[in-house]
Amino acid sequence: MTANLTSREIRLAGRPVGEPGAQHFELVHQAVPPLAEGQILVRNTWMSVDPYMRGRMDETPSYISAFQLGVALEGSAVGEVVDSRSGVIPVGATVSHFLGWRDYAVVDATAANVVDVAGVPPQAYLGPLGTTGLTAYAALTEVAPVRSGDTVFVSGAAGAVGSVAGQLARLLGAATVIGSAGGPDKARRLRTDFGFDVAIDYRAAPVAEQLADAAPQGIDVYLDSVGGDHLAAAIGSARAGARFALVGAVSSYNAPGPTPGPENLFQAYWKETTLRGMLVTSYFHLFPEWTERARAWLRDGSLRTAETVAHGLEEAPAALLGVLRGANTGKMLVRLGPGDRSSQTMTATRDALPVR
Repeated sequence: MTANLTSREIRLAGRPVGEPGAQHFELVHQAVPPLAEGQILVRNTWMSVDPYMRGRMDETPSYISAFQLGVALEGSAVGEVVDSRSGVIPVGATVSHFLGWRDYAVVDATAANVVDVAGVPPQAYLGPLGTTGLTAYAALTEVAPVRSGDTVFVSGAAGAVGSVAGQLARLLGAATVIGSAGGPDKARRLRTDFGFDVAIDYRAAPVAEQLADAAPQGIDVYLDSVGGDHLAAAIGSARAGARFALVGAVSSYNAPGPTPGPENLFQAYWKETTLRGMLVTSYFHLFPEWTERARAWLRDGSLRTAETVAHGLEEAPAALLGVLRGANTGKMLVRLGPGDRSSQTMTATRDALPVR
């Protein structure tokens, strides 16, 4: 089937200093190579864009390799198998894999997972049933475990991980769940859609002041996706023995150089606060446990999710830039190929991508 088949892909055209733009991406038409034994051809239908991808645009060492200039970007995707030279994955299966940012992907069968789409949409495996949901689950059960009666603070609470984490904290027994998001609309949705007790609009007033008002007795657990002033505020409000899961620091991802740490870090010493970083890849062993629980919660409505959807591969760079600017509520996704527009659609002003 790959004979004369052409696929579009997004490549890294340059490494940004500071905030990236459309000039750092290019849209390329590429012939699809023939399948080797043990490979499958996937027509991608959904792909994910995530904050960690900004770090891969730099050449600095990190926990995951940098994107290469002139090479298609990578990331989580789901799609339909349209050709197969695998005895394990047949044509027609829906699979998840890591070769997003393209219309068609030639994937080693060992690098793809067949997913069960009975009763759940396929893109759920990029959000609540994927590493997004697993991040929230591992953070609040293993890294900074929630205990009955805890006060929990979640930054980036309207985002993909945060919106799941707030609800999960409640399901795990938290007494009070506080979330931070940017703008009054997102703050409202934290309460109405995702069940947070208190919503902080970090654009309205200093985070430290609002958190102190929301949790006058302090916080027990903090899930940090932002860093910066949010981490400093959480340290200032921490009770003795508080537990922090350090998941991300999106506030500094576009910084052109190193950013200083919290000025009040010494408070974590005498409060005996645990600050523990996490990589979701270290918790893949929890996937079966999480998937079973999450599917049940999705079915009975205990877990609600939101999507912000960009339509078309050419919109993927704008979607990534939107994530870094906080344009999304819930999971930011790109719908590839024809499909309905029933989800919230992201609208963004963008420059045209170079095409070749």
